[in-house]
Amino acid sequence: MASTRAATARRASRRTPPQASPGRSGLPTWSRASRESAVSVVVAALGLVVIGLWLHDTPNGALRSWATRFTAAGDLTGLVGTYLVLVQIVLMARLPPLERLLGMDRLAVWHRRNGQYSICLLVAHAALTIWGYGLTDHSGLASETRRVVLDYPDMLAATVGLALLVLIGVVSARAARRRLRYQTWYFIHLYAYVAIALSFAHQFATGSDFITHPANRVVWIALYVLAFGLLAVFRVAVPLQSHLRRRLRVAGVVAEGSGVVSVYVTGRDLEGLRAEAGQFFLWRFLTRHGWWQAHPFSLSAAPNPDWLRFTAKDVGDFTTTLASLTPGTAVIAEGPYGAFTGRRRTQRKVLLIAGGIGITPLRALLESLPGRKGDLSLIYRASTEDDVVLRAELDQIAARRGTTVLYLVGPRGGDADLDTRRIRGLCADVRDRDVYLCGPHGFTTHARTVLDELGVPAARIHTEEFEF
Repeated sequence: MASTRAATARRASRRTPPQASPGRSGLPTWSRASRESAVSVVVAALGLVVIGLWLHDTPNGALRSWATRFTAAGDLTGLVGTYLVLVQIVLMARLPPLERLLGMDRLAVWHRRNGQYSICLLVAHAALTIWGYGLTDHSGLASETRRVVLDYPDMLAATVGLALLVLIGVVSARAARRRLRYQTWYFIHLYAYVAIALSFAHQFATGSDFITHPANRVVWIALYVLAFGLLAVFRVAVPLQSHLRRRLRVAGVVAEGSGVVSVYVTGRDLEGLRAEAGQFFLWRFLTRHGWWQAHPFSLSAAPNPDWLRFTAKDVGDFTTTLASLTPGTAVIAEGPYGAFTGRRRTQRKVLLIAGGIGITPLRALLESLPGRKGDLSLIYRASTEDDVVLRAELDQIAARRGTTVLYLVGPRGGDADLDTRRIRGLCADVRDRDVYLCGPHGFTTHARTVLDELGVPAARIHTEEFEF
């Protein structure tokens, strides 16, 4: 496979991209803040509909006592918290339009923050409702909690569901996630679906917003159907349909260096996937131990009719098993996803900045972005020479295309750190370039600070973060 791969890679590297044309982007050239604001408006508009359900069931003068105020606040936090859980389901559905607008890294941030908000609101819902009921019944919190949980219909199941959501929130914290194996973290997150199922019935059995309001029930059920329908279509039906049509298989696995492998995937009508350099797929390998989990890896070579390739570093768990994949292993690939593509480009000249294994999508962009000699430049930051991945391919592409590649290799805090001097020395005109930036969170945060000091407009900095 190694010789075949090398020959194929050489043929791919000789493909000549078209010349650059500023403003050729097929997507809106809004800033990231503008794109996020547009999506936020849609989420908020539907949220107002949910608040409208609460207002419809809260007549004037109904909040005259602390008991009714706490109960009404419990109803409101429950409705909004549950709505945000449904938003979380939509974020998990990986809708292509959202991926193109926001990108994987921003969607991950949204997913994390929205999960925190929804869990906090649902905990507040439980506490405020029990407090309000206790004031109405003139009973203590402990006795009222016991009565509500054990005597109200479907409330015990809802309590278990809330406990599961709190558990998921705890293990999602960065500090906790670093201490968990991926398989453990993944399985715990699957309980979110159990939690939602356990909590559904009590909303119609005890929720004052729904018991006597059929129209409210219809709206609420429609939101559930919409959220889970999108999840079923884009996370189940579309990948399965693509798998049955394209019959993706592992063609080979090639060692690229210490703990780094490239996986080649072939199949039918790969062009029909419409993948672009800079995008990623969720790869699921149908092996005995791997069929149940999907992992995101960016394409490390420009897509072509013969094969797709991703390159991954061994960081434990799933990535350790990639080297042992055998040719012919069936693959389900969800995607392509991501907005980290040439469609975001607005300027003729481009600077690519990679940190560590973040070079993989940038290697594909370096190969495929249109441009003349001198239009493209690459900075590659790595801690050691062993951490420099795909160097031979990068040098080959750079020589063919007239691209300058600057390798910054050395420990953090030394002379190899990215700074304004390094960037100015390579690209004196960096303010007039688009910048594609990829690497771990700490690296991209530092790089954005340096680019800001150089006066690069935020709308021209396109970022993808890798979490390890």
